[in-house]
Parts: sequence; C-alpha cells; structure tokens
Amino acid sequence: MKKPPLYSRSSRALPPPAEGDPARAGAAPNRGMPGVAAPTPAAAGPQAAAPQARPVTRRGRLVAWATRHPGPLWATTGALLATLGMLVVLSLQPHARVITQDHIDAAVRQSLEKEPLPSPYTKAAEAIGPSVVRVVGLMDEKDDGTSSPEQRAMERSLGTGVVIVDNGTILTNLHVVWGAKKIRVRFYDGHESEAAIVNVQPENDLAVLKASSLPDDLHAATMRSTADLRPGDEVVAVGHPFGIGPSVSAGVVSGLKREFRDPEGKKTLTNLIQFDAAANPGNSGGPLVTMDGHLVGIVTAILNPGEARTFIGIGFAVPIENAASAAGMPPF
Repeated sequence: MKKPPLYSRSSRALPPPAEGDPARAGAAPNRGMPGVAAPTPAAAGPQAAAPQARPVTRRGRLVAWATRHPGPLWATTGALLATLGMLVVLSLQPHARVITQDHIDAAVRQSLEKEPLPSPYTKAAEAIGPSVVRVVGLMDEKDDGTSSPEQRAMERSLGTGVVIVDNGTILTNLHVVWGAKKIRVRFYDGHESEAAIVNVQPENDLAVLKASSLPDDLHAATMRSTADLRPGDEVVAVGHPFGIGPSVSAGVVSGLKREFRDPEGKKTLTNLIQFDAAANPGNSGGPLVTMDGHLVGIVTAILNPGEARTFIGIGFAVPIENAASAAGMPPF
C-alpha cells in the first residue's frame, strides 16, 4: 500500500515544482489526499513570526507631544526666557538699604533741627488767643476809653475776658466791672465795642457781658470739664497783666478744691483750681486752658500775704462748670 507524502516544516525554500508534479504545483496541493492538512502561515518557524513593537519612552512621548502642539511649546519657552532675563537684570541692580529705627530717628532729628516744632504752650495760646478780650471798666461818664490806661489808672478797672458764645457773650470777673459806668472790650483783631452786664454770680466773682458790636470773625472758646483735671497737668493763663497783653504764662495745676479769702476778709471763694502760671492784676477774668487750648477755668485771684498784690506763685481760677452756669449754659 502506498503511503501519503509528508511535508517538512523546514524554513528553507522548496525547489520549483517539476513539470507535471501536482503535489508542488501550489494551485490545489494535497487535493484528493484525505487526512493531510495544508500548511498554514502559523505553522511556519520562528523566523516567520511578526516582529514585536518597541516600548515608548517618556522622552519619546514628549517629542511626540511637541510635534503635535508646537504653539504651547514656544509660548512656554518664551516665558521661561523672559523670567530668566528679569532675574539677571535684578541680580545686577544694587540691593535696597534696610531701614532701621536708627535711620528713622536720625531723619526725625534732622527735620526738627531745620524746622523745630512749636511748643505745646504755643499751641495752647494760639488756640485760645482769638477768644481773649481786654476788658476796661470806665468809672467816669466822660471817659470814652481812648486814652491810655496809665493816664487814667485810678479811674479804670483793667481786666480780661473770654468769649464763650460767638454772639458776643463774654465771661470775666465781677470785681473787674463792678461799679463801672461804662464797659469797653477790645477783641483779638483790635475791634472795640461797648458791653453790658447781663448776669452776675457774686459767690464765684463772675460777670457775664454782652458786646454791642462784633468783629467779622469771632471765635468762641472750647470749654472742657474739670472732672479729669489732676495736679501736675500743664496749663496756660492768657490775659492783660497791668494792661499789657495779651500775655501768655505757663505752669501746672497745683491743687483742686481750694479756698481763697479776699484781703478784706469779706468774701470766701470755694472749689477753686490752684495753679502756678504767672498772673497779676489785669489777668483777672482771663482764661486758664489745658495744652489742647480748652477752657477749664476763669482766673480770679492771686495769693500774696504782703501788700504788693503781685504774683508769688499761687493763683486761683473758678472752674468752668461754675462759670458756664453763670452764663446760663448747661453743665457738662
């Protein structure tokens, strides 16, 4: 019995089929040979298998992305170059000097040497100055107030007042205007006017005046409660001592709730502010103010055991609460 032919799995190429050999003709091999399968490509050896794909690296992915998106790549590159250039420029500039407290102190000292600040006394005097008036009590009907105080000193009473309402309401001491036939006041800007007594408070030696004519720009004092006033607080007294003024003197509050008895022993004033700012005859009725220029008292008396009646370091002022009540103003 004839055996069917076997096919080799060799990868070598077969020789061309012989003419007339149906087994190697390629058109229909093994046709008519049952039990024998035709060779397939999968049956070929390792040399015939498809080559495996090479693994993709991170660099390869970046190159592929850059190839597909050239716009963002150039924008990112430009931004990096600009940042690098700015850093180079900043590194070439000189470093700013660190400012310390010593530098600040030196600058302040230099500024103060060129333009010294005004003293607190100056500020207080400037604040109250436009409210201070000179008060003259004329004891003679024929005196028109135009002659100098020295010429008619015996016929005049000299003192000071302070405007507390811009309608011409003025506070002063009662003893400055008591018994006067006429009263004249001179305002800060030089404007002069006659004035009339509209109220008195004898227990506090206070009088309220009202000027008949006013300057164009009249300033009223700012009043402040004495509730928080303490011994040692700095104060300024402004007035016309001996008719000279306005004159400014500075000191401190020496005490509170003091009493003063007049030389004749006829009157005792209570609840007074004691101060040591210089005050002399002519300061009576003037303002006593704090460093912010606020009115806390009306200068009313000085203590001198001798006969000179000049200042020796002890002055008294009526608290503004009492003075304001004399003018019919509500208390603080």
